[in-house]
Amino acid sequence: MHIDREQLLEAYRQMRTIREFEERLHKEFTTGQIPGFVHLYAGEETSAVAVCQQLNNEDHIASTHRGHGHCIAKGCDVMGMMKEIYGRAEGLCAGKGGSMHIADLDKGMLGANGIVGGGGPLACGAALSSKVRGTDGVAVAFFGDGAFNQGTILESMNFASVNQLPVLFVLEDNGYAESTASAWSMGGHDPVARAAGFGIKGKKVDGHDYFAVYRAAKEAVDAMRAGLGPRFIAIEFTRYYGHFEGDATTYRPPGEVRDERTYLDALKFFRARVTGGEMLTVVELDAIDDEVKTLIDAAVDEAKAAEIPNIDQLTTDVYANYSL
Repeated sequence: MHIDREQLLEAYRQMRTIREFEERLHKEFTTGQIPGFVHLYAGEETSAVAVCQQLNNEDHIASTHRGHGHCIAKGCDVMGMMKEIYGRAEGLCAGKGGSMHIADLDKGMLGANGIVGGGGPLACGAALSSKVRGTDGVAVAFFGDGAFNQGTILESMNFASVNQLPVLFVLEDNGYAESTASAWSMGGHDPVARAAGFGIKGKKVDGHDYFAVYRAAKEAVDAMRAGLGPRFIAIEFTRYYGHFEGDATTYRPPGEVRDERTYLDALKFFRARVTGGEMLTVVELDAIDDEVKTLIDAAVDEAKAAEIPNIDQLTTDVYANYSL
């Protein structure tokens, strides 16, 4: 497996952007200016970035309620995302979707989803379209450990297997389905074996290791583009924040997040590996850190100053009009 310098720089930029975006939202949410619920992706950056690096604008992803990282990794505009989260008219969805329903079809981002497991059927639909039209497009369904116990995901895996659809099912096991530990709630305790029950080849990887996730994602997407049917990846890591902003997280052991940030931070691992192996320099990575911070500061400032949607837009974007 070869990843060139530009790919590594872009991977770090995307992971740092996701981290900074989420850390800043954690602070901004306390001001009361952000409407609705917010679910943060910090700590899970390798999944979105390493998987989406295998994709192009013709490929599609279906996200979760914790979708900011997927949006950024798929190329959605950060300024538009921040405005959307603040409910502004210039947001990606005109301020109507908010955090849980960001979408950008031009980028192949089918949307964050408030329905647990709701992205599986969407990804199957996109993959079926690609197969019928004879393209080499693929689709990715990101979902959490809680969604892996939902019928929608299991039915989607069966449908993809029966029809040999190019769908990559990515289980993002962050340790908790809201407040229920995945170590307790997942029957059989082996997600790869569960996928195998549908005839889908899979792999479990350490989500703290960007390179391991990249390798697994590349192998899976390459196989799918070759017409070998769906694939499955189980990625294990820990989310840094609660299920949602405001979650007291009383279900977590004392010091769990502190230790995770100290000893199992994927961005720290990435920096150590690429600088230790002389693939990138500390100066290059620090420069990206500064650029990303400036970007996020500007995104928040612009979002706060942007206009809210006019009331006359309330009933638009409700129905699709297919008339010619």
